[in-house]
Amino acid sequence: MNTSTKRILTVAGASAAALAVWVLAVPVAGITLTVRMGAGMQLVGPGLVLAASLLAGLAGWALLAVLERLASRPGRIWTVVALVVLVLSLLGPIGSAAGAAALLVLALMHLVVGAVLVLGLARR
Repeated sequence: MNTSTKRILTVAGASAAALAVWVLAVPVAGITLTVRMGAGMQLVGPGLVLAASLLAGLAGWALLAVLERLASRPGRIWTVVALVVLVLSLLGPIGSAAGAAALLVLALMHLVVGAVLVLGLARR
């Protein structure tokens, strides 16, 4: 399997993992997954989960592609940047989740997507 195919599957796998967490949390466990958006609240549905995880995966892949053309150690640089971005992304749920259960589910989604992308994209 070539590198591009592996990376496509990694990005798709990260999105599938995020959707799996959403399915287990929302329809199965009955958790209301809402976040504060300005003065209001927004329900986090499967479309938003899919869009956010795909965007993160494609952005990570794009950065890795650029680093592979410009850097001598692209995998190492990409992994460090990806881990920093993952840690910073956790500030989103911490600052906007409506309730402890939503915070835990959103943080878990970030960690699952991050783990799949970090472990899958940098490998050749």
